Amino acid sequence: VAIRSALAANGSYQGEIWSRRKDGESYAGLLTLNRICDSHGAVQNYVALVVDITPLRAKQEELERLLQFDPLTKLANRILLGDRLQQALLRAHREQRALAVLYLDLDHFKHINDTYGHDIGDQVLLAVSHNMLAAIRETDTLARMGGDEFVVLLEDVGSPYDADELVARILQACAQPVVVGALLLQVSASIGMTVFPGDGADADQLIRHADQAMFVSKREGRNRVCRFDPALEADIQLRNQQLARLAQAIASDELLLFYQPKVNMRRGQVTGVEALVRWQHPQLGLLAPAAFLPVLQGDPLETRLGEWVITQALAQMRRWQADGIRLAVSVNIAPSHLQLADFAARLGVLLQRYPEVDPGQLELEILETDALHDLQAIATVMQACHVLGGRFAVDDFGTGYSALTYLRHLPAATLKVDQSFVRDMLVDPDDLAIVQSVIALAGVFQRDVIAEGVESVAIGERLIALGCDTAQGYAIARPMPAQALPAWLATWQPFPSWIAARPGG
Repeated sequence: VAIRSALAANGSYQGEIWSRRKDGESYAGLLTLNRICDSHGAVQNYVALVVDITPLRAKQEELERLLQFDPLTKLANRILLGDRLQQALLRAHREQRALAVLYLDLDHFKHINDTYGHDIGDQVLLAVSHNMLAAIRETDTLARMGGDEFVVLLEDVGSPYDADELVARILQACAQPVVVGALLLQVSASIGMTVFPGDGADADQLIRHADQAMFVSKREGRNRVCRFDPALEADIQLRNQQLARLAQAIASDELLLFYQPKVNMRRGQVTGVEALVRWQHPQLGLLAPAAFLPVLQGDPLETRLGEWVITQALAQMRRWQADGIRLAVSVNIAPSHLQLADFAARLGVLLQRYPEVDPGQLELEILETDALHDLQAIATVMQACHVLGGRFAVDDFGTGYSALTYLRHLPAATLKVDQSFVRDMLVDPDDLAIVQSVIALAGVFQRDVIAEGVESVAIGERLIALGCDTAQGYAIARPMPAQALPAWLATWQPFPSWIAARPGG
């Protein structure tokens, strides 16, 4: 009908057709048909020209696939997802049904890429994609947004229970072990979820809301699902503003380091200091770490701040050495910073800037709970730093209830007894038992041990009796600016009862 109409109106037609060759093989052709008339306008003939455009059509289809599907996993990409989500929203409006959008990010996938290479990482992505496809329904859409991020569109989810059941299946599918050659690898997923029509946003906003909820899922510990809350968007906007302000504070030299001394109580010797960051806020005054560090968790700015702290500590160590003060300095390292594949290399660059400083005088403190999360990765980084001469301490020891195997494999020279146990050890038998256990473990594994939170003479006496001579806390000194330390060193005297105390009491 279209050909006849075109010939009648224009005397010609051009369009694509499918035909068959003599051997029966089908092919795509471009048909050009022209009407031939005599001098009186009567139709005499039709002339047809067919050009084989099969290669062109195949190339076009390939381009369409590239535009709509992820080349690695063959899943829908963000373009096709956007189209399907728009159509799904129209159906949900029309049929008064609910749909859910999930944003997934694989936990610690970067570690697999960094450790085993991108080829192995691609195999893991393929396997996890396959497992997720098996967990969802045929009517659902799984799309890869790039890297290790995915979006799932669940249509007609029914009741909230139905949606939760589907999400639980997806979460379980992501956590299935993956075999790649001789390797047995495993990841998990942090999932953000939003449900229409409860969330009445448009397609782009639904994806963004699910993405925001996913970041909350990561902050809350990963391998879990977090639902989008309208208040969440305001919280994220506030966090972004706070991060921008912190970045400005670093650039404007508003941050500074305070130093809290560590001493051997029984010998009356100062053994080092811990560097603690402060913010000299123009309007709010001097801010403690708890007022601004939590907002940095998991953000790249956390690494920038960590390197700033190391740099400032090394520079201060050089200044003190020039004044005849030689002290070990410990700095706290965030997990996101320590787990960078090039952490040791970047630390080496910072150490090279201060050749006068003995790398062994710089101690890096990591939280026990962070070390337990990915023991092998942390141990590998620590070994690489040992080659540079760096030392490690495990901070807040006892809060993670470490197994002996963890302590045996972590190449840390020092264990720090968490202050929450030390402060109440004289009145809480459970806290005292934990402190005794950590001190005993340090002895068995030939590690140094230091107690935080020594806020009274009596606590110090009890620690010495238990065999822990090294401590820090308000009974010794509060954190102080670098320029105040020389005067404190010149005047500090240990308590007589500490010097007189002996282990085993």
